[in-house]
Amino acid sequence: MAVTDEKADVVRLEGKYSAMIVCWLLGNGCLFSWNSMLTIQDYYGYLFPNYHPSRVLTLVYQPFALGTLCILASWEANINTRKRNLFGYVLFFISSLLVLVLDLATSGKGGLGPFIGICAISGAFGIADAHVQGGMVGDLSFMQPELLQSFLAGLAASGALTSGLRLITKGAFENSKGGLRKGALLFFAISTFFELLCVILYAFTFPKLPIVKHFRAKAALEGSKTVSADLAAAGIHGVADEAMGKATEVERLSNKELLSQNIDYVVDIFFIYALTLSIFPGFLSEDTGSHSLGTWYALVLIASYNVSDLIGRYIPLIGCIRLESRKWLMVSIVARILLLPAFYFTAKYGDEGWMILLTSFLGLTNGYLTVCVLTSAPKGYKGPEQNALGNLLVLFLLGGIFAGVTLGWLWLIGKGW
Repeated sequence: MAVTDEKADVVRLEGKYSAMIVCWLLGNGCLFSWNSMLTIQDYYGYLFPNYHPSRVLTLVYQPFALGTLCILASWEANINTRKRNLFGYVLFFISSLLVLVLDLATSGKGGLGPFIGICAISGAFGIADAHVQGGMVGDLSFMQPELLQSFLAGLAASGALTSGLRLITKGAFENSKGGLRKGALLFFAISTFFELLCVILYAFTFPKLPIVKHFRAKAALEGSKTVSADLAAAGIHGVADEAMGKATEVERLSNKELLSQNIDYVVDIFFIYALTLSIFPGFLSEDTGSHSLGTWYALVLIASYNVSDLIGRYIPLIGCIRLESRKWLMVSIVARILLLPAFYFTAKYGDEGWMILLTSFLGLTNGYLTVCVLTSAPKGYKGPEQNALGNLLVLFLLGGIFAGVTLGWLWLIGKGW
């Protein structure tokens, strides 16, 4: 018996680090295109100075993401996760390509027509995000926490990478004719290529990793129907067929019951993002005043947030400082409301250094608390329930983003718009 358990542990851990790398890349791809659009706000601000692109594009993105995920979360138990995630990554790729096509077709001209086109692409990014982020978090919730943490770190890394690339491309083309546009086009060409890489990774590499096959087979035997196509893609047909038979026999908690048992977690994740998105990126792009860094200032602030958010998502890997107490998670998240007056007074009276420090703290706490909530909540449930809870948590995460983006407009009160 001990030998059998030992063999099972070896199988479960085989390919763990490869899976963590792939999860990191797939998390990166989940938000790479959208973060690319956010990070070239200096270019869109130049093209569409009267339309507040940093706020409007985010406001367009969120209803599509939230509405789509509401539907997907309601029916997640019967949705083919493989088709769902592949559709999302393919849509990311096509939409990223369309950003390039639209800019080239209009020769980089502004106006209402191109802005409506950019808004439509932003909505497509929202639909893709709902498919991928909810699907991947649900899928990884019944695997080892390190895989989910790697995916969440990849989400943050997309922001850090896009910020770094944007600073490089802006510096490289700043003094050339049409440099702003050239940098933006190169930026989205890289984004399009990366999304294609994610399609290939998810379709051909991820389902065949031993650790992924192990946990999907385990979830299938616990009654999950969502993993059958992925198991078949990995060449495991017997377990997939057995899962279809067991799915009708195994009882699982309903979404309503899962919500009632985890109401503090869903409130936590909602408030984390409601507060963060009420400040980032709109306030940082438009309301921090004029400083010596000039057009680089907003880019530096966004980069500071993205890098610190990424760092924050790795801190929970240190077990002794990972916050798992439900009470103290709630206290920490509520305490972040003090950041609102801190940003207001820093923008009004502080200098660049204080604003960069405050922005970094916003990102650090956002990343740290996100990982703590999303890795703690699924513990103790069966595979199908963990998948469902992962989808519900991402739904409330997107709800928090939408609320934050909407509240972000309050910073414009008294500013003539």
